[in-house]
Amino acid sequence: MIVAVLSDIHSNGDALDAVLESARTEGAASWWCLGDVVGYGAEPDKVVEKVRGLEALTVAGNHDWAACGKVSTRQFNKNAALAAAWTAQNTSADNLAWLAALPLVATADHTRLVHATPSAPEEWNYCMRIDDAWLEMKAFEEMVCMIGHSHYPGVFEKEGEEIRYTRAPSLRLREGRQYLVNVGSVGQPRDGDPRAAYALYDTDSNLLRHVRVTYDVEAAQGKILAAGLPPFLASRLAAGD
Repeated sequence: MIVAVLSDIHSNGDALDAVLESARTEGAASWWCLGDVVGYGAEPDKVVEKVRGLEALTVAGNHDWAACGKVSTRQFNKNAALAAAWTAQNTSADNLAWLAALPLVATADHTRLVHATPSAPEEWNYCMRIDDAWLEMKAFEEMVCMIGHSHYPGVFEKEGEEIRYTRAPSLRLREGRQYLVNVGSVGQPRDGDPRAAYALYDTDSNLLRHVRVTYDVEAAQGKILAAGLPPFLASRLAAGD
């Protein structure tokens, strides 16, 4: 079965539309979402309703819970906090209730799903370095854990006492090894590539693919500006930062 794994959509409906079209063309039969469905962008209801319509197995991100008051924005930067407040006021009550009910952790097909880190999902930490991965890979028993949060796609692979990191576009996951996979961001990439990012995981062949998709960045930027959200949230989309 081919699973499309999405994360950090951040209310970017244009990016999500492009990713869904790509994933369906690639034969995706199931959907996982690693959180931050909302925040930053201008189309929270559209994005939440599309994710709900997919019946995607979804975990909570910090921006999801901030929008419904379950997480304080005191640790957010100014732009993120303003966007969270705007999202809270511009998302339907039903969709906010759905976000509030999302779990921090889920499992499917021997894979753990969490937005930030498996060791402490409620603390919203980042895993960016091999030193970080040493701790995190002790925190799950499954062969694979998939995360988002940093908006930076890549894979940590543990074999015995060695951990390697790769940003290769595809990787065959092998029995006897352990993997911590960051699938990147659909709606706000930060690795210098403005294209939307997601992953395809073939659970039968254990093949993981990182996929990049072009979308109408200018349309997404225009919606952010028209909504009165901070202009930086629009400009950063073109730079992929």
